[in-house]
Amino acid sequence: MEVSEVLSIFPTCVWKIQLTSGFRQRVNSNILQVLNEINPDMTEIPPGGSWQSGQDLHNREQFVDLISCIDSTAQTVLRFLKIGHNAIEITGCWANINASGASHAIHSHPNNFLSGIYYVHTHPGADSVNFHDPRPQTGIIRPPITELTSQNTDQVVVTVSDGMLLMFPSYLAHSVAPNESDKLRISISFNMMFSLYAERLSRPLWGSTVDTPLAE
Repeated sequence: MEVSEVLSIFPTCVWKIQLTSGFRQRVNSNILQVLNEINPDMTEIPPGGSWQSGQDLHNREQFVDLISCIDSTAQTVLRFLKIGHNAIEITGCWANINASGASHAIHSHPNNFLSGIYYVHTHPGADSVNFHDPRPQTGIIRPPITELTSQNTDQVVVTVSDGMLLMFPSYLAHSVAPNESDKLRISISFNMMFSLYAERLSRPLWGSTVDTPLAE
């Protein structure tokens, strides 16, 4: 007996947008200007070290182009998902700078609907993000496999580049492998939540201290 059809149910989507060259250069120039103002010593981060900004970068004038792109992408995602409510807002936006050897452990972003990452500077050996299977029950049994496929893996590695924006459900766990380059890896992360819920539920669960470990 042959299988007549294979159904793909409960998919998890990751949306990917690549900014055009000229727009990317303007966005990145403005971002780096802000980061240099906040942390003039960011190029001095030691190997294995990381630095993260506060979570209010979306309120800065220099971020208006990036925020416009994020808002537009979010509306596209909501239409794709057939969501009947389009009032969604950024609840936190922060910078991540990883020196050589630095990484981010697996994590998700509670109390939000959408999350995302914008890549300012990536390099060979520091140009990927890992997304992990959001179905924890699949780990109960792990038989040996003969070939790794999208149907049996518990991790998907997405290659990223400068000017790329990723948006995904906030429940989707992700991590970043150690920076294997000798240059800084710089990205901007953000969370979004429906405006009616944002004031009560989705404020960041961390404090405002710059050195507080955050999730990318």
